[in-house]
Amino acid sequence: MEKIKKTLKNQGKKISRRDFLGGATAAAAFTIIPRHVLGGPGYTPPSEKLNIAGIGLGGQGSRDIERVGSENIVALCDVDDENAAAVFNTYPKARKYHDFRKMLEKQKDIDAVVIATPDHNHAVISMMAIKMGKHVYCEKPLTHTVYEARKVAEAAREAKIATQMGNQGHSSEGIRLVCEWVRDGAIGPVREVQAWTPLPLRQGKERWWVQGIERPKDEPPVPSTLDWNLWLGPAAYRPYNPAYLPLKWRAWCDFGTGVLGDQACHTIDIPFWALNLGYPSSVEASSTEVNSETYPKASIVYYKFPARGKMPAVNLTWYDGGLMPPRPEELEPGRRMGNEYGGVIFIGDKGKLICGTYGQGPRLIPESKMREYKRPPKTLPRSKGHYKDWIGACKGSEIASANFDYGGPLTEIALLGNIAIRMGSKLNWDGTNMKITNIPEANEYLHRQYRKEWAL
Repeated sequence: MEKIKKTLKNQGKKISRRDFLGGATAAAAFTIIPRHVLGGPGYTPPSEKLNIAGIGLGGQGSRDIERVGSENIVALCDVDDENAAAVFNTYPKARKYHDFRKMLEKQKDIDAVVIATPDHNHAVISMMAIKMGKHVYCEKPLTHTVYEARKVAEAAREAKIATQMGNQGHSSEGIRLVCEWVRDGAIGPVREVQAWTPLPLRQGKERWWVQGIERPKDEPPVPSTLDWNLWLGPAAYRPYNPAYLPLKWRAWCDFGTGVLGDQACHTIDIPFWALNLGYPSSVEASSTEVNSETYPKASIVYYKFPARGKMPAVNLTWYDGGLMPPRPEELEPGRRMGNEYGGVIFIGDKGKLICGTYGQGPRLIPESKMREYKRPPKTLPRSKGHYKDWIGACKGSEIASANFDYGGPLTEIALLGNIAIRMGSKLNWDGTNMKITNIPEANEYLHRQYRKEWAL
């Protein structure tokens, strides 16, 4: 305690709330009365809670705020009052905003932000928060362009703030088991991976959003509850149409990142981590009809990854829109490939491993090999929960495992696939220098032009 008193008196300075929250040691030192005396096991005194702002409150945003609700929700921001009404009503004490820029400039007590807007706004919001020293949780994909992903990850690293991308399956037990079994040599060196999702199809029909369509020509009035200009953010202006929102924005190139952006950050995450893939050396794609407005209805993307240390080069193939890899001969009749959101097949020199999206239900196939396999010790740290890990990192605990140093490169892989689809040609990728080397004109799709009042 004497050391703490000297620190408080040092040069007459006061310890700020952020400094207090940033160090777990300091937090522990100031909890003079045991927590269980104050409020039972697991009780967190109000002074140790983060002040969190939510930006984008419909759909996944409402779920994100619910999962960090153990902290102080002090500010809420959404451009659509109707879309945000349920969350606004749940947290009546939180200050309400339409423009995240005004919120961050005016409300100085915010420690951290949770971002769940459409993809095209992720980077500008994240970057402003990072520059102001706020901790950031941002939904996947981390950004709308490859350039944004690289710059946001660099900025977060420099600012030394706690980050987490919203690929929640990264914190699952299944993905850790896959990593441990593959690295244990359960199927030998892996040279091929197949990953897939049925989206945007669900049960054979289009759900949520529709790809492969052209821009609507009608111009209905903007709903009174929506600030359309703020919703567009840095994207080029176009008239409002309900074809763009809510959720349907995923299909549109100006706003979303299609199925690859939505699901690859979950599904490709599994081999990306298990095989330490890093940057691909080339990307090539084939798809249904391509137009400049929306992503195609279905695509296949071929990634080549170079050898890494003792790990051999890997060919990774991505399927979506109802396209699927061949069913492995080793998979017994009646057994499902993956889960409703897709899955991954690792093909090694000594066998195959299959799992669902999020690493769900990993198994060696056939089942007889699974029964014979002696599982290795659990070597990877287990997650307390995707949101809890981030909150802990904000308070000075270990770095969250899907932080932007991890989520940024993973996002780049997905977005490079979209560029390959658009170009219809094989792209040779120099990841270190962030450059497509064989088709110079393709580099223009690594980033986009922002509207005048917006900047990264």
